[in-house]
Amino acid sequence: MIYPLSGLVLGALLGAVRARLRKGDLLDMAQWGAVFAILGALIGLAVLIGIERSYV
Repeated sequence: MIYPLSGLVLGALLGAVRARLRKGDLLDMAQWGAVFAILGALIGLAVLIGIERSYV
C-alpha cells in the first residue's frame, strides 16, 4: 500500500521541481506535478503487484 502512495508523492514533487526549473508558473507546476504523480502512482502500483505476486 505504501508503494503507490510514495510514488504519488515523489512524482508530484519531481514534476513540480521540473516545472520550476523550466521557469514555469504555478499552473505549470500543478500540471506537471499531477502528471508525474499519476505516473509515479502507476509505477508504485506495478511494483506492489509484482511484490504481492512473487510471494504466492
